[in-house]
Amino acid sequence: MPLTLEEIGKLAGVSRSTVSRVVNGSANVSEVVRERVGQVIHQTGYHPHAAARSLVTHRTRVIGVVIPEALTKLFTDPFFPLLLRGVTETCNSHDYHLMLSLFSGPDGQFDMHRRVIRSGYLDGVIMASTRLDDPLVARLLQDKVALVMVGRHPDERVNYVDTDNLGAARMATEHLIRLGHKKIATLTGPLNMLQAQDRVAGFRQAMDAHRYSLPESLVVEGDFTEGSGYEGMTRLLAVRPSAVFAASDAMAVGALKAIRHAGLRVPDDIALVGFDDVPIAEAIEPALTTVRQPIERLGSMATELLLTLIEAGSSEEPRLVQRIVLPAELIVRQSCGALR
Repeated sequence: MPLTLEEIGKLAGVSRSTVSRVVNGSANVSEVVRERVGQVIHQTGYHPHAAARSLVTHRTRVIGVVIPEALTKLFTDPFFPLLLRGVTETCNSHDYHLMLSLFSGPDGQFDMHRRVIRSGYLDGVIMASTRLDDPLVARLLQDKVALVMVGRHPDERVNYVDTDNLGAARMATEHLIRLGHKKIATLTGPLNMLQAQDRVAGFRQAMDAHRYSLPESLVVEGDFTEGSGYEGMTRLLAVRPSAVFAASDAMAVGALKAIRHAGLRVPDDIALVGFDDVPIAEAIEPALTTVRQPIERLGSMATELLLTLIEAGSSEEPRLVQRIVLPAELIVRQSCGALR
C-alpha cells in the first residue's frame, strides 16, 4: 500500500497539511521543514497520488498533442516521430505526461474535444499539421484552453512555433537558379495549410525575382506524402522541368522514384531539392539536397511555450501572444547536381 500524507507527516514530525504544502510547492513552509519532509519522501519513495494532487493544484500535469491526420500518414511520415521526440523529451524534463490524440474527420474531432479537452483531462494542447479551416482551433480558443501550434496560424490570439518556410523555400529555389536552371517546377504541400502556402510563395518569389516564366503546369499540389510526390512528378514529366523543388522530403522521394521509372536520372536529367532533412534524405541514392528545418526543436520549443502558458494560467496580467519563427538551413548533397 502506498504511504499517505498522514504517514509521511508522522515520519517527518509535521502535520498532514504541512506535507501537502511541501508536495504542492507552497511557499508557506520553512526551508528546515521542507528539507526534513523532502528527506522522508526520498527515503520512502513516496509519490503523490496524481488525481488527489490535481484537486489541489487544479492541474493534471498532462498535455495533449493533437494531429488531425490519418494514422497511415502519422506512422509513415518521419516528420511526426521527430516532432514528438522533441515534445516527449521536454515533457519528461518537466515532469509532465503526454497524451497523443489522432483523428480524422469532424466526428472524431468533436468526440475528442467533448470527452478529453472539455472534461479537463489536459492542462494544455499542442496542435500540428492543422488546416486553415480546422474548427478545433476556434473551439480551444473559446474554451480558453492553453494552446500552442506547430506551424503559423492567422488568428492573432494563437501562440505558435514555426520554421521560416517562405525564406527557406526561396533559399532552395535560389540555389537551383544559381546552378543554371530556369525551368523549375515545384511539388507543393496541401494548399489549405499555411506552411504549404508559405513554401510555394517562397518558390514564386525566387522565380519572380529572376523574371523566370512560371506557367501553372510547373506547380503541382501534393499532400507532403511520398505517393503524392510520385503522382505529381508523373504529371510534371509531361512538361519536363530541368529541376524540381519538393515541399517535403517524402514527396522528393516519390518524385525520385517517378523520374527513375521514366528512365531518367537525378541529377543528370532532373535536379531535385526537398524540404525537412529527415533521415531518409541522406540515405537515398543520390543523397537528397534539402532544407533542414529543426523538427525536434520545434516540438521542444512548442512544449516549453505551452508549459509557460500553463504555469502563468492563474495570472490576471495579460500575456503577449508569442510567435516564434526558427531559421532553416540548406543542406547541399548530390541530388541537385552541385556535388559530383
